[in-house]
Amino acid sequence: MMSKEYAIALFSLAKENDCEVQYKQGLDLIAEVFEQNPEYVEFLASPGVEKKQRLDAIKEAFSESVPEQVVSFLQILCEKNVIRSFKACADEYEKLYEFSQKIITAKVTSAVELTDAEKEKIRLGLEKKTGKTVMLECKVDKSLIGGVMVDMDGTILDGSLHRKLQDVKEVIGK
Repeated sequence: MMSKEYAIALFSLAKENDCEVQYKQGLDLIAEVFEQNPEYVEFLASPGVEKKQRLDAIKEAFSESVPEQVVSFLQILCEKNVIRSFKACADEYEKLYEFSQKIITAKVTSAVELTDAEKEKIRLGLEKKTGKTVMLECKVDKSLIGGVMVDMDGTILDGSLHRKLQDVKEVIGK
């Protein structure tokens, strides 16, 4: 929950400065660095390293490539000894950004790999239905008999053949 509060504070600052995209890009860059160098996160979280040294390391690493307020945000996480929560904060910021931009992510699961045309048709249909910009995350699940399942913010649209067969079975059973 704390990560959401930090993300809201950073997003509010970004909105004030009309820098939502720049902050998001800065967070994405930091997340990439942390993912590629997990030992760097451990260094920043280490109580055995003087706090000033850790804060200076953040400034040195990111001040040229990330907005100043995002560097300060990272330093606050380090100061409060919650730097390991950075990923959760960045994920929350992403959600806030997407919500503000009316972007929604739809997780599409299909029995076979979808063609680009099929993906586009699904995306456009979902955009029409939701009134939002839809980004697709597609994956294949060979356990599906056929059709497609879509998960958008916890709302499941199940167009799989398995679901349709279950519906038929229920009707017959009545």
